[in-house]
Formats: sequence, structure tokens, C-alpha cells
Amino acid sequence: QVQQVESGGRLVQVGGSLRLSCAASGRTFTNDAVGWWRQAPGKEREFVAANSWNGNVDYADSVKGRFTISRDNDKNTVYLQMNNLKPEDTAVYYCNRVLGRNGLGSWGQGTQVTVSS
Repeated sequence: QVQQVESGGRLVQVGGSLRLSCAASGRTFTNDAVGWWRQAPGKEREFVAANSWNGNVDYADSVKGRFTISRDNDKNTVYLQMNNLKPEDTAVYYCNRVLGRNGLGSWGQGTQVTVSS
């Protein structure tokens, strides 16, 4: 069973940048599409970005031009570079294998991103 561990979240000011990491164990991400989601307090989890095994990427409209998803197959890790952060980006961020914009398998603990104005 694939387990993923998210890290890199912290408190950051408006306009700042963060890079989140998603490390997998149990199997490699190499042949998987992997994505990021986020859940803000009182809201449902929403899709953020996805990266397929062949390099195709998909972004939610709310993060296009600000966030970049990438992967390092040698490290079995997927990243989410977040620039020009806004207060509405505050959420717990999760990674998972993805089909379309839906997560597959179990969810990890996530990593908290807080954008302060």
C-alpha cells in the first residue's frame, strides 16, 4: 500500500513562496499520476494540481500561474511550488495518486499552510 507524507507547510506572509514535498513509500510514483489537494476550515477538499507519469500537468483555475507541480522520480517525491501566496490559499495540503482530479487510495496527514496578511 502506498503511503505518502506531506511536508513543507508553515506560516508565510501574503506574496510569499513555499515548496511542499510529498514523499511516497510502499511503491514508487514513477508510473503514477500524482496530485495535490487542499482543505480549508469548514470547506470540502478541493483539487489543486496534478502531474501525470508522462509530464502532463493540470491546475485548478485558482492557482494557475502561481503554483507549479513537479516530480523527482529518483527521490520518489512530488513537489508543489507555491508563489504569490494569498490568504485564500490557507489550508491543509494533501497529496495522493490521482485519476482525473480525484484522489486514489488513503489520505495522509497533510501539511498546514497558513498565509497571513
